Amino acid sequence: MSFPIRSISVDLYTKIIWTIIALSLAMLAFRPALRPMPVQAQADSPRFYVEPGNTLIRKPGGELQVQGRMFVDLRNGDIWGFPTNTDLPYPVDFINNTPPVSAAIYLGRFDLSSMKPSK
Repeated sequence: MSFPIRSISVDLYTKIIWTIIALSLAMLAFRPALRPMPVQAQADSPRFYVEPGNTLIRKPGGELQVQGRMFVDLRNGDIWGFPTNTDLPYPVDFINNTPPVSAAIYLGRFDLSSMKPSK
């Protein structure tokens, strides 16, 4: 009994191709388990700009003036002030033993959309 050479080579070729496909799919499936991608907790670009040092924060209307930190939201230009009531960069309460929480004061907005390059 003789086998035609053509049918054996086609069958061998098909098996080799299916084996390559199966190995490639297995490699794609197991790659994340063998070498996981690193996770980053930070954003690609900062959202806030923190003004260095303390500055005098004046609530609109002039009813409040305190020392504090100024933050600028770089996405929309909103300006926020966080009172510290001291020259320290963080809020301090000399009377109570609990850490104080500084509430944000909305100070205004920079119109970032109006910045256009000159031609």
